[in-house]
Amino acid sequence: MPAAKRTSTAAPVSVRPLVEPDLDRADEIFRVAFGTFLGVPEPETFFGTADYVRTRWAADPHAAFAATVEDEVVGSNFAANWGSVGYFGPLTVRPDLWDQGIGRRLMEPVMACFDTWENRHLGLFTFSHSPKHLELYRRYGFWPRFLTAIMKKQVAVTAAVPGRVLYGELPTAERPNALSLSRALTEAVYEGLSLEREIMATQAQGLGETVLIEGAGSDLDGLAVCHCGAGSEAGEDVCFIKFGAVRPGPDAADRFERLLTACEQLATEKGLGQLDAGMNLARQDAYRRMIDRGFRTWLQGVTMHKPNEPGYSHPDAYVIDDWR
Repeated sequence: MPAAKRTSTAAPVSVRPLVEPDLDRADEIFRVAFGTFLGVPEPETFFGTADYVRTRWAADPHAAFAATVEDEVVGSNFAANWGSVGYFGPLTVRPDLWDQGIGRRLMEPVMACFDTWENRHLGLFTFSHSPKHLELYRRYGFWPRFLTAIMKKQVAVTAAVPGRVLYGELPTAERPNALSLSRALTEAVYEGLSLEREIMATQAQGLGETVLIEGAGSDLDGLAVCHCGAGSEAGEDVCFIKFGAVRPGPDAADRFERLLTACEQLATEKGLGQLDAGMNLARQDAYRRMIDRGFRTWLQGVTMHKPNEPGYSHPDAYVIDDWR
């Protein structure tokens, strides 16, 4: 923002847990901050009916933080625990208070979360064209690697995928085994990676569904945590694949195609017209296959990693995510 529109505050900034009465204000700041940075005409309407603040707070209130000035919420940040992997965001600050160190204050509690959880690979998604953002996160040991494309396609009617199971349709007694099989799959993708938190949060909040693809024997060939429609991270008329992965090794590319088809099948069943998914461009074949299916990039950023290692973003990985 132009300097004339900035507010200089001499009042101290405090950081505390984000609590339920803060959510409306935190959501407003989140939308205005992103919309202002990207220059949209009505920033307060950015992200439409998608909800990142309430859903992430509900998933883990102990990993959600507010920055306040004179007891007024002026920013927020969220941490996510995926087993050996941790990431954070969205980190947002009221635009008139940008460049006054509030973002750094909001980094402190999430870094403490990662220490407590003992995640060994940390990450975030940010604007690749913003030196300010890259330098802020570099100070905490994060390093920019490959671009990540946020992609979309119009949903087409597809044939049913054999072996597709929806977690939400499983009897309660069978869900622990499904979580165990999911953990075994993600462990094969990256040691210690676990999406149990996302699967259970999606189910508990009614945000969408988790698609499971049965393989030979008792293994899973693939899984995808999908948010569906307004009030989730997808937004109206959208099915958003928040995370997807297939069992690595021979025929992984074929399993990936089946998983994408199964997700499109879910979108059709839910009556949703658009399928969204994030793809790190280090996963070269997975990216090419999504392009071939009609996915196109509508937003692009960069993932930053700590340490400066690929994690599960490498050419042999067939994983969907974006760490927003």
